[in-house]
Amino acid sequence: MKGIGQNFDDFMIEQGLYEEAQEIAAKRLIVLQLEEEMKKQNISKSAMAKKMHTSRTAVDNVLNFAHNTSIGILERFAAVLGKKVQIALV
Repeated sequence: MKGIGQNFDDFMIEQGLYEEAQEIAAKRLIVLQLEEEMKKQNISKSAMAKKMHTSRTAVDNVLNFAHNTSIGILERFAAVLGKKVQIALV
């Protein structure tokens, strides 16, 4: 039976899912950190939308890890919170 005892990363690569899973995980982590920072600073989604000069729906989209949000938008969102997005090549 194929896959038994196999490294999970190797399995994901073999199935062609590894890159997509890594991208989703990285975005989800950033989104969770943005949400946590909003809570820490007591900033609602509506207040965030106002600070970003956008709609509440746009803020909801940024905070939806499944939505196709660019790195630039995530960086802008973080900047409004006084933070930076860092991406590292490892």
